[in-house]
Amino acid sequence: MFETIKYEAKEGIGYVTINRPEAMNALNPTVLDELWEVFNQIAGDNAVRAVIVTGEGKAFVAGADIAAMHAMTPQEGRAMMIKGHTVMNYMEKIEKPIIAAVNGFALGGGCELALACDFRIASEKAKFGQPEVNLGIIPGFGGTQRLPRLVGKARGKMLIMTAEIISAKEAYEIGLCEKVVPADDLMAEAENLAKMIMSKAPLAIAAAKTAINTGFNLDMKTASTLEIEAFTGPFCSEDKTEGMGAFLEKRSAVFKNK
Repeated sequence: MFETIKYEAKEGIGYVTINRPEAMNALNPTVLDELWEVFNQIAGDNAVRAVIVTGEGKAFVAGADIAAMHAMTPQEGRAMMIKGHTVMNYMEKIEKPIIAAVNGFALGGGCELALACDFRIASEKAKFGQPEVNLGIIPGFGGTQRLPRLVGKARGKMLIMTAEIISAKEAYEIGLCEKVVPADDLMAEAENLAKMIMSKAPLAIAAAKTAINTGFNLDMKTASTLEIEAFTGPFCSEDKTEGMGAFLEKRSAVFKNK
């Protein structure tokens, strides 16, 4: 179905694998088009409750495809950046949690792809970085915006302006990833996180992601109003009746709303 990615859905989890191992899974326009297509498919599939994104082979995504970009005109380069932003923004927007299982190099566009996910679990072999200034450009898929928001303004500037590539351990220490695990345990850890979230009320998870992402950069008064509106939907649902009833009856909740 796809040329540059692999996709399967199993037991409520959608598995998206960037599949260009010969190019270290570098992002080109075709990969971006196929990511857009698969996430649109995932967004409309009620059977999929969580998503894991990873890379085939030794890399997560080692960056954008430099050979392809070198030959682009300024107009073509701008169009590719717009395409990348469209994909990453959409990943943030969909209401299902997305987990990056970072198995190796997550550099440039690969780091930005991981940043667009809700969580990042890294193999001990993973490396993170935004080395674009070495190439005479800057991050173009959201890195100048998402990275400082995640690790702090000064730290983000330093990583981008020095083009430093850091280890998974360093990434964890600065808040760039949430957990570091042995390589052999990576997918199991990502699946465990997905299953833990999937055991919760689906409408509440969707509302929480939307409220957090939308309100993060708003003033507190506006964000508080947003939270009240986001709260209302789940509170009116069957999930709320089931969840609170289960708590009072001291049993496990069985949520039905998808």
